[in-house]
This record gives sequence, structure tokens and C-alpha cells, in this order.
Amino acid sequence: MQTDYQTLRFNYERAAEHDAGTPALYPVVVVGAGPVGLAAAIDLAQQGVRTVLVDNDDTLSSGSRAICFAKRTLEVFDRLGCGDRMIEKGVSWNVGKVFLHDELVYTFNLLPETGHSRPAFINLQQYYVEGYLAERAMQLDNLQMRWKSTVTGLTQHDDYVELQVDSPDGVYALRAQYVIAADGSRSAVRRAMGLDSRGRTFKDRFLIADVKMKASFPSERWFWFDPPFHRNQSVLLHRQPDNVWRIDFQLGWDADPVAEKQPEKVIPRVKALLGNDVEFELEWVSVYTFSCVRMESFRHGRVLFAGDSAHGVSPFGARGANSGVQDADNLAWKLRLVVNGDAPPSLIDTYASEREYAADENIRNSTRATDFITPKSPISRMFRDATLKLAKDCPFARRMANSGRLSVPTVLRSSPLNTPDETADAFSCAMVPGAVCTDAPVNVNGREAWFLHQTGGGAFTGVYFCGPGDDVAACATQLDALAKLPVPVRSLIVVPRGTRLAGPDAVKTPDVTVIEDIEGIVNDRFDARPGTFYLLRPDQHVCARWRALDVASVTAALDRATCNG
Repeated sequence: MQTDYQTLRFNYERAAEHDAGTPALYPVVVVGAGPVGLAAAIDLAQQGVRTVLVDNDDTLSSGSRAICFAKRTLEVFDRLGCGDRMIEKGVSWNVGKVFLHDELVYTFNLLPETGHSRPAFINLQQYYVEGYLAERAMQLDNLQMRWKSTVTGLTQHDDYVELQVDSPDGVYALRAQYVIAADGSRSAVRRAMGLDSRGRTFKDRFLIADVKMKASFPSERWFWFDPPFHRNQSVLLHRQPDNVWRIDFQLGWDADPVAEKQPEKVIPRVKALLGNDVEFELEWVSVYTFSCVRMESFRHGRVLFAGDSAHGVSPFGARGANSGVQDADNLAWKLRLVVNGDAPPSLIDTYASEREYAADENIRNSTRATDFITPKSPISRMFRDATLKLAKDCPFARRMANSGRLSVPTVLRSSPLNTPDETADAFSCAMVPGAVCTDAPVNVNGREAWFLHQTGGGAFTGVYFCGPGDDVAACATQLDALAKLPVPVRSLIVVPRGTRLAGPDAVKTPDVTVIEDIEGIVNDRFDARPGTFYLLRPDQHVCARWRALDVASVTAALDRATCNG
């Protein structure tokens, strides 16, 4: 029987704190069961951290809301154990088209190369994403889910945070070493602490219409500037699962947000796009205003803000939910090391600095897209239209045309956790310290697999590249020393296709895995030579690389990446 995630309700259970004397102390409490809070809670629980997740409701999000989930977010979902479900249900796409009036200006491909396990994006209604994550969360022994539990107050102490939680059985105190506030743009935690977000609100309104219909449009992102069916405004069209199509109509600042949601206003707009003969149903309608805002700091003592509670951007570019999931991805491994005593609390400061930098990048890109889509002066409008006309024939103009720069992971080039390249170690690739590791097809134990699936999981990963004829077993023995460090490093040995691994060459070290670069893509994307070594963080960001393996250098880089130096 198929689950209806739009009507699904979760069971409330009485909290043990109602009947206890002194509240138990949990390592982490996560507030908010949206995509960001669920991702953080699952990641922590999978790494062995006892976690409580509280949410003020017992349902999933209403309406489709966030629908575009980027390749990087899908890779995080893979590590959380539900990436395949997202892909199977979602609509995969790589291609976008930009129109001026009714003329195609140009087409772009967000993933033009092969050798990746995931598409550039999938479109999937947020209630499915939350539902799959919630079902995964309920499988984990280290994670308690507490529905219909509203945070009404918060007090920070030297060693813990105490939350006041209102439930159907009354108010109780809940204590944690750290709290992750992932409770959305109207964050109750932020309000309880007297904090706010600041930024810019754009004077324009947009209508979202989720339309159920059978249509022949391809699974692509189509964006119109000033189309004949919606003059002087813009329109965005996306396909979702279940024969649902997302249509965004720019309305202008003077539009009445209440009146514009009424069917008698929405249906004529949809018919103008689709034609009078197309049969459709309205599934969900909303009117929204753009804002680009963030908190000044994402860390306040033992309270960490993530997702919309920490930052907000306009929807064009799909930077909201995607950046929030990447917040959780950045934070979970750092909290695990800190609560387990393997890293100092200063490591958590780097969550704030790295993700504040990422938020600024997202806000900058979102603001530029919004200014291009909604020009506020005749001069700006003239520049935009001239750029779009040039873009049809001139590639340089396409770089300036902006219908929403779509979400890509931030390269944390200036992170204090990086070890800079040594002067003699020249590399020519995108895998610089601070970049997210790329994917590629590999063989593991004779079976086809993906490179990224061999990394992460809460551990640092070393990647050593062997050449033809190298002694793989001897390399494994050398790498085994990294597994015995205070913060262990699991290692991968990348060997060329067809490398013999039987007999005396066999690797018998449990913390070292040999992977076969079946198409040479791993070596190409890492600009590897025999002896090249990369150190990857648990969130799959590169933090150091060398042309030759030196255990002392790796140990120093690991200390730096965990603030133990």
C-alpha cells in the first residue's frame, strides 16, 4: 500500500522526562523535523551520537514547497541511507532552457560530463523528501523522534542547554550538550534567544501553482522572460512526480497576495500558458515574497542554527533546502568529534565560519538572480533584455543572463581546516583543499560501485593512487598506520584497471580498501600521479593533498582539520 505523505501523521509518545526527577542529558537535541533537521539527526545517529529530534507538529510539510534537490544534496542523502528512494521517485534533470518572449534564447546542461552516479537535480515534493527521511530516522536506535513537542523556552548553562518543551502531556525540561535549531524561518529557538536575521526583502510577489495534468513538456527547467502569455513578467515551469507541474508566475509588488491565490485568478494564468484545451487540476497554490537574510552568527554558545533558521534566500536557484542540508552535513561530524572528546569545542566554530561563508555566497548569487529577473528601473530592464537578445548567439552574454544560478556546493578555500598545497605540489584540477570530492565509477572487490560511496560515513578518508606495477600490499601496510591515529583515517588505494591483487599482492588490512579505476576517471579528476595522496573530511571535502605520502604530514593535517593542532 502506497503511503500518502500529504496526510500522514506520526504517533505522539509521552516523553520520559515527564516522569523523571532530574532530566537526562543527551549529547544533541535537534529542533525541527524538516529536511535539514532530519538530515542532521540521521547523520548524528548513524555516527553513534544519541540524539533527540523534537517538532511542534505531527505531519509533513503541506504543499510541494522545496522541490529542486541538487546533486550534492543527493550525495548526502546517499550517505543517510535514502538516496535511492529519492531518485526512484523524483524527476531527474540536467537541462534548462531560457526564453525571451516566445523564442528560445539558449539551452544549458548542468551536468554535461558522464561518470557521475547522480543527476544535476531531481524534482521531488518536499513532503516526499521529509517522509523518506523520517522513515529512515525511525529505523535508528540512537534517535528519538518526539512529535507535537514545541520549544517554548531555552536556558544556556556552562555544560548544557535546557529547553522547555510543551507537549500534549504538559511542559517538561529537555537537556542537551548541544542544540541544533533547524526550525525554519520563523524559528522558535531564535525567538526564545532574542535573536534575528537581517538582510534584504525584494519588492515583488510570485505565485506558485502546482498543477496536476498530463503534458508533453520534457523533464527540463523552462524559464520565460516577458512571455506573450504573461506580459512584462517572468514564468518558470518544472515537472514533478505524479503528473504535477510547478509553475511560478511573477506578479509584481502591487499584486494582492490573498486575491491572487483564488482559483478564479490562478486558472486563467495557467490556461494562458497551457492553452484552453488542456485539462488540469490545481493541487497547491501559494504567493511569496523574496528575502535574502541571515543571522550574523550561526553559533550562539551551545546552540547552532542551520537551514532557514540561520539564513534565507529567494527560491530561484534552489539554494534554500540544498544549502540547509549541506549545513547539516558540515555540522554532524564536528559535533560527533566534540561530544566524544576527540576534538575541542573550537571545531564547532568552524561550522559557523564555513557555513556563514556559504550563506553569503548563496545570498550573493540569489540577489543577483533576483535583480536580473525583476529589474526595478527602465535602465536595468533595457540591460537585461539586451543581454538576453545577445545570449542567443554570443556565449559571453549567456554568462551574464541569470534566471537563477542553480545550487552548487561552496568551495571552502579559506577554511582554517585546510592544509595549503606545498609549493612543489602542483595540481591542475578542481579538487583543491576546501572543495567537495567528486564522484566516478569504480570496481570494489570485482563489483561496479561509485567512488563517493567508499568515503564519508563519519570518518576521515585517505586516497592513495598507485601506478602500474606498484606493490599494493606494501602501500596498504604503510597506510595502516593512519588507521591507528587518535582520529582514525580509513584509506582507499586507487589502482589502474586490471591490476593483479591476488597472491602476495593481496591486501589483508581491514582499514584499507582497494578500488579499481575502471575508466581512469578518478585519476583524471584528481590529477593524480603514482604516489599522490588526498585527505578527505567526513563530509567529503578535500582538506589536504600531496604528491607523495608522508605519514607525519598527514598527521599534522588531520590535527589541523580537527582543531587538535
